[in-house]
Amino acid sequence: MKDLAQNFLVEDERTRVKNAVTAAEKLTAGEIVVMIISTSYQYPLANVIGATALALPLALISTPLVGAWFWIGAQNMWLLLGFLTVFFILFHEVIKRTFWLKRIFISQREIDDEVEEAAVTQFFDQGLYRTREETGVLVLISVFERKVWILADRGINAKVPAGQWNDIVKIITDGIKQKCPADAICAAVEKIGELLKTHFPVKPDDTDELKNLIELS
Repeated sequence: MKDLAQNFLVEDERTRVKNAVTAAEKLTAGEIVVMIISTSYQYPLANVIGATALALPLALISTPLVGAWFWIGAQNMWLLLGFLTVFFILFHEVIKRTFWLKRIFISQREIDDEVEEAAVTQFFDQGLYRTREETGVLVLISVFERKVWILADRGINAKVPAGQWNDIVKIITDGIKQKCPADAICAAVEKIGELLKTHFPVKPDDTDELKNLIELS
């Protein structure tokens, strides 16, 4: 799972995103950071739930078939536990490594909570709260969850309603679905720049305080 962020964009696309952020920041005193992470959380419980859901019915089917064939008994409890253990271990490893299958056993609420928590954590870890005028904006893209979260500092939140970020999030998520994430990110960054320049126009002594693009495995 750790390679998801590194493989999300190719080198040319990374350069385009960085340039888009640079261009947007020339319009505003706001600081925009695009962050791509492989996953917001490892979701270990999904492995257990999925393995149990798949192993139990298969063990229940296999026990009477094999028990009757080898004269062990169709209801042999030890045989059932043996099958359950083997199937559980097998499916646990498969689900852990098969991302689309793992997502089936994770609720949308859990995904939303974990991505939001990751955005808040990275907002502070990357120092977005330390900008001179409290104008940091984090665009977090969590690849495994296919989820985008935008988090702005209080200087921006005082003037820009939170609901205005929804359209920008949709630009990126739609672009990811259409297999053109770089185009979507650049378009979203441009929209953020246009939105911020109204309230936070660029100043003569403005400097780039933060990295434009951060990728975390």
